[in-house]
Amino acid sequence: MSYLSDTVDQSEWLQRVLSPVPVSVGLIVFGVALLSAQVGIGYPNFMIAALDLAVLGLTYGLVVLGLNLQVGHTGLINFGPHLYYAIGAYTTAMVASESTIAGVALGLPVPVGVVLGVVLSMVAGLFIGATSLQLRTDYLAIVTLASAEIMVRVINGIQFVFGGQTGILNVPQPIHEAAVNYKSELLVTLLILGGVLLLAYAAVDRLTSSPYGRVLRAIRADEEAAQSLGKAVPRYKLWVFIYGSALMGLAGTIVPLYNGSMAPTFTTIQMTVTVWIGMLVGGAANNRAVIGGIGIIIGLRLVTRYLQQYSPVGGGVFAPLRLVLIGAVLWAVIYYRPQGIWGDPDKLGEVFTRK
Repeated sequence: MSYLSDTVDQSEWLQRVLSPVPVSVGLIVFGVALLSAQVGIGYPNFMIAALDLAVLGLTYGLVVLGLNLQVGHTGLINFGPHLYYAIGAYTTAMVASESTIAGVALGLPVPVGVVLGVVLSMVAGLFIGATSLQLRTDYLAIVTLASAEIMVRVINGIQFVFGGQTGILNVPQPIHEAAVNYKSELLVTLLILGGVLLLAYAAVDRLTSSPYGRVLRAIRADEEAAQSLGKAVPRYKLWVFIYGSALMGLAGTIVPLYNGSMAPTFTTIQMTVTVWIGMLVGGAANNRAVIGGIGIIIGLRLVTRYLQQYSPVGGGVFAPLRLVLIGAVLWAVIYYRPQGIWGDPDKLGEVFTRK
């Protein structure tokens, strides 16, 4: 009896230790400790490209968590994640940049830029949500896509604010400036971003596993039935849209702080397409699955990058072939597993399933 009780206690202790929050805090603390110790870290050069893509994957992981909250759990079709991503990125760049060739550079502390980036993304989500969420699903999809594309045109056109095609330069890079070398910078960035992503996952998973999450899934399944049960459907939808926008904006704030600059090429519709494919491949309405889906897409990009070295065709021909390969994977998943690789058709009902 005593042995059994000890085993159960150890199992519970292990589950608590390995839960996302302690692991995320551990990753962040370990990353900061490595940075503070000024330790030079070495690893083979061929891993640099993989780790660089992993940074992008972790950033997109934040975006796909927000998108999954809106689309997977609540059924709100959003084709404009790059809008909130751009708002977070440009706000942080303009607030933190000390000088730039064109555009705004306020030279304020980095945390101010990050907070403002997230807040303005939430304000944009509030505005678009309040004016569009009563629309039918297909019209909502068009509105979110059009809003994002209009914002991209505005960024490209108003040079004295956003810097035009040049973008915003000289954005502080806290990790780069404190790291001993580029390899250390990459590893520390991965540890800290991994911790941030795990914290975001824990928050979203807690939200969607609670009674609040059951209301969201009821809205996705039958909005009128949820309303008839006394649920304030418009308020739930609006807050979910704002939460998702905040996560997308937070992901955007990472871009200029990692690259040291911000330009329109970082916030194109290609990012939205990538996170949508990742969500569908992994399995909508499953928070772990959508992050896994992004991992698969980023992994494909890495593998095809190495394959290019052995390809008989040039880079100009091989680039579209990479997109064809990713499209083929999506087609195969949608055909054979319409609910996604790790998706649950019983939870999704008729949404994203082929019945």
